[in-house]
Amino acid sequence: MSSTPPARLVMLGIDAASPDLLEQWANDGTLPNIRALIARGTVGRTEGVAGFFVGSTWPSLYTGTSPANHGIHYLLQLVPGSYRMHWVAEEEFVRRPAFWTTLSRAGQRVAVLDVPLTRLEPELRGVHVVEWGGHDSLYGFRAAPDEFARELLERHGSHPLGASCDRSRRSSEEYGEFIATLEDGIRRKAVWTRTLLASGGWDLFMQVFTESHCAGHQCWHLHDETHPAHDPGFVATYGDPLRRIYRAIDSAIGDVLAAAGDTQVIVFSAHGMAHRYGAQFLLRDVLVRLGVTALPAESGGHAAGAGTIRTLARKGLNSLPHALQQPVRAVRRALGDKRPRKPSTTQLGIDASRSRCFPVGNGLAVGGIRLNLAGREPRGMLAPGTEADAFCA
Repeated sequence: MSSTPPARLVMLGIDAASPDLLEQWANDGTLPNIRALIARGTVGRTEGVAGFFVGSTWPSLYTGTSPANHGIHYLLQLVPGSYRMHWVAEEEFVRRPAFWTTLSRAGQRVAVLDVPLTRLEPELRGVHVVEWGGHDSLYGFRAAPDEFARELLERHGSHPLGASCDRSRRSSEEYGEFIATLEDGIRRKAVWTRTLLASGGWDLFMQVFTESHCAGHQCWHLHDETHPAHDPGFVATYGDPLRRIYRAIDSAIGDVLAAAGDTQVIVFSAHGMAHRYGAQFLLRDVLVRLGVTALPAESGGHAAGAGTIRTLARKGLNSLPHALQQPVRAVRRALGDKRPRKPSTTQLGIDASRSRCFPVGNGLAVGGIRLNLAGREPRGMLAPGTEADAFCA
C-alpha cells in the first residue's frame, strides 16, 4: 500500500546549465541522479526565444508567452513614447500571469522557490520565495507568508554567498572559496527545500538551483581548456568548478526526490551557458558609421560619456593587485548606491531623437535596434510602412 506523495508535481530547475555538460556528465556517471531520471523518463532539448537573450527566457517560460505579450525583452527597456530608459523590475514587470498564479487562483496549493526574474506574489495559495539565492538579484530576498520568511532565515540563514555572485576578477584562492561557498549554498537549499516539501499537500512544488548560473558566469574559463584565460593549475588543485557545482546540484536533486516519493518530476534548464563572444558591443559604432545613428552634439564626433568613464575606472580597478582591489571595492560599496544605476540613452553615447534608428539593450550577446518611427517616437524620422521597410532593406 503506497502513501500519498507530498506533491503531485515536482519541478526542479538548474539555472543556466549547459545541456551538453548535463548530457556528458550524466552519461559518464558524474550526475547519477540525473542519469537515473533520463533512463526512466522522457528527455528533450529546449530552445530560447529566437532573437532574444536570457532576460526574456524565464518570463517566457513561466507565462508561456513571447516578450511581445509578457513585455520583457531585457531588464533595461525604452519607456514607450519617449527616449528614456527604465528598469522594468520597478514597474509592473511581467504583464502576464505565471502558470503557478493560474493554478493558485484555481484553488491549487503551490510552492514556488527561487525562480529567477520573478516578483513576490504574497497572495499565492502556498509559499513563494524570491532570491534566497540567485544570479539575477532584482529585489533581494523576499518570501510569503511572513511567518515562513522568518522561519527560513531563523533556521537556515541567508544564502552564504550573499545577494550577488558577480565579480570581475578573483585570485585562484578566491575562486576556490567561491566554489566551496556555492556548494554550501546548494546543500543548505536542499535541506530547507526537502523540509518544506515533506510538509506535504502540494499540488505544484517548484525549486530552482541558481548556483549553476553563478558558476557558469564566473568560472567558465576555468572549465574550458580552450579558453584564453584557462588555468590548468587551478583545476589540478581545486578540480573543474562546473563539474563540482553540477555534481552538488545532482546530489541535492537526489535528496529532494527522495523526499518527493513516487510522483511526477520535471528537471529542466531554462537556458544554457558557454563562453562569451560576439560583436554586440560594436553595434552603436557600426550604426554611427553607417550614418543612421547620431552622436550627441556635445560629443564632438566621439562617443563618450559616463559609461566610458565607468568602463575606464573598472579597468583601472581590475589592473590593481588583488590585495589592493578588495579595500577599494569595500570603500566603493560603502560610498555608493547599492542599487543598479539607471542608464539613459545619453549614456549609450547617442542622440536617439536625431537618429533614424538606434541601439537598445537586448543582452550582452544579442543586439537590438529600434526604428525611430514617426507617430510612435517623440521625434520620429521614418514613416511606418514602405519607408521603414525600404530603410531596413
